[in-house]
Amino acid sequence: MKKRISIGKVMRRCRGMVVMMGGVVLMAMAQSPFAVGAESGSGDKTPLALKVAGTQILNSNNEPVRLQGVNAASLEWTSDGDGHILQTVQVAMRDWHVNIIRLPLSQDRWFGQAPEQAAAAQPDGGKAYRELVKEVVEACASAGCYVILDLHWSDCNAWGRNIGQHSMPDLYSLTFWKDCAAAYANNPAVIFDLYNEPHDVTWDIWLKGGNITDKPNGRGQAAQHYQCVGMQAVLDTIRATGAKNVVIAGGLDWAYDLSGILAGRQLADPQGNGVIYANHCYDNKGDSVYAWIAKMNRATAKLPVMVSEFGGESGPSKRVAADNWLRHVMQAIQDHKWSYTAWDLHPSAGPTLIADWNYTPTPNYGVYVKELLAGTLPAYTPPAEPGR
Repeated sequence: MKKRISIGKVMRRCRGMVVMMGGVVLMAMAQSPFAVGAESGSGDKTPLALKVAGTQILNSNNEPVRLQGVNAASLEWTSDGDGHILQTVQVAMRDWHVNIIRLPLSQDRWFGQAPEQAAAAQPDGGKAYRELVKEVVEACASAGCYVILDLHWSDCNAWGRNIGQHSMPDLYSLTFWKDCAAAYANNPAVIFDLYNEPHDVTWDIWLKGGNITDKPNGRGQAAQHYQCVGMQAVLDTIRATGAKNVVIAGGLDWAYDLSGILAGRQLADPQGNGVIYANHCYDNKGDSVYAWIAKMNRATAKLPVMVSEFGGESGPSKRVAADNWLRHVMQAIQDHKWSYTAWDLHPSAGPTLIADWNYTPTPNYGVYVKELLAGTLPAYTPPAEPGR
């Protein structure tokens, strides 16, 4: 589970301590067997459309693709991306060498229902917000970069109220996806993330929906009772628009747990290009990095999986003090060639990759992710697993 902001400011856990460095430099991404920057030909930099085949992510040339990038938060809690979102995307592509951006969105802001939009002198029904999202998508596509449109914040079936992270998507989430998916149907650069971090429901509710009591993600909100929709209904809504784009679906426990999917609750997608399942990895789950790797190995043996959020400061693991949690996680991501988008390229959306709007990498986190993306991260050798 990750902590989100009170309105206007994002706060997440930070874990400071000692920087631990390995010695061997990892191979550069240019030597990877993955087609990380494939273009569609004729000088057009728009990336090739993606599809899922078994446990692999492939492009339309049937080449394996490894997605490596960052989250770019702010459009979930503001209507203007804090005035920085377009610059953030450009910096991510130019200076951090990403080939994918995960863009968190708000269903209320998409339709102009957020308080700051409703209070405007001339409310526009979300037009300016949607145009800003379009600018981000076009900027990514023109640079050969993929973009994940992530439904991050919803409202428990109450437009303009309860805006934030909730346990599951709601009926208005379907309204959002009908419009958003139609706007970006079959755009080769666009991936749809069905709903950020489902949590505190059963696996049957995750799949099929039902009436729930929400567990909100902080911000002093009272729990809401509402009818949620299951992940299959969200996917079906997208496919009904004609959009075949690859989609991403996070499991339970704030997208950490994929066990129910492995137990038979995979999403049915006969009409689309497939589903990637998301894992969000933070040092607050009670697992050592060794245990997380074991769970990921079980999942990736049967499913296409990407780590669409991870982050924290370099320092001792909460479970194994001799282990550097962040460096071990990043080494595992590199060793297994897992796709990933690190959280987050915003100076107040912690864990923060940058310290300021000069995009200065944070010394105990951002510097490592920037090196990982450049293919120059020194190797980390973890201590022996306790009990082995």
